[in-house]
Amino acid sequence: MKPAAFAYYAPANIPEALELLGRYGAQARLLAGGQSLMPLLNLRLVRPTVIVDLNRVEELSYIKTADGSLRIGAMTRQRTAERSPLVLENLSLLAETLAWVGHIPIRNRGTIGGSLALAHPAAELPALAKVLDAQFVVNRADGRTRQLTPDEFFISYCTTPLQPDDLLTEIRLPYLPAHTGWAVHEVARRQNDLALVGAIAVVTLDAAGQCADVRLALFGVGETAVRATAIEQRLRGQPADRQTIQAAMADLASLLDPPSDMHASATYRREVAAVLAGRAVMEAARRASVAN
Repeated sequence: MKPAAFAYYAPANIPEALELLGRYGAQARLLAGGQSLMPLLNLRLVRPTVIVDLNRVEELSYIKTADGSLRIGAMTRQRTAERSPLVLENLSLLAETLAWVGHIPIRNRGTIGGSLALAHPAAELPALAKVLDAQFVVNRADGRTRQLTPDEFFISYCTTPLQPDDLLTEIRLPYLPAHTGWAVHEVARRQNDLALVGAIAVVTLDAAGQCADVRLALFGVGETAVRATAIEQRLRGQPADRQTIQAAMADLASLLDPPSDMHASATYRREVAAVLAGRAVMEAARRASVAN
């Protein structure tokens, strides 16, 4: 349970971090919160020759608001974001989602950017990024910067387009409109374990109480988090009542192709996904009906 030998660097700022990534490329691994990387190192499932520790790069840790969105530095601790007054005031869906992520000691160390860059298909934050149409700001060692959508960022199982000399620096989460509700539901073997199946729903109601907009993301049911776009389209313009929502969810299972593993079968995941998605959409609609 000891990692293979590696050289260790702790840059003090973004330029230093990018210079190290440009110098060592694929030989290096970034250390953020370490909640995923350290077990992999100790089990020698990954053997980088260089570790670039980002924990001294204070300019990557912040939460601010701009242009109708939250701007979150990639090194912001999950627990910090969960308890942030800015988050609670402007996008409490993020705080509610983070409460499902691991246990408090994990969230004390884990970072927003680290979880997203890992891109685990059963994690909550990639699903949240998809349901909110987040933007990912990526800096390169050559000085270029690019912005990626969730569909561009999440490619497959724990795979993103980040190259060895790329650094995820900021995540931008748009605010939700008025008369919008949300909900997060998941099932795990034990509380705060990695989810077997989960759903995040966002519903906006019009003046007549119908679904002006519906967004639904599922996790634990594919190689990445999945937007249920067909179900979203079916519910838009429809009454936000139990009968309509349940009728839409009856078709959801047939649209999913989840994996089977030692924890759950594909059949189980399909059926539970439909149930959780229905609960999430109904709760989101109920919240939207009382939202200002």
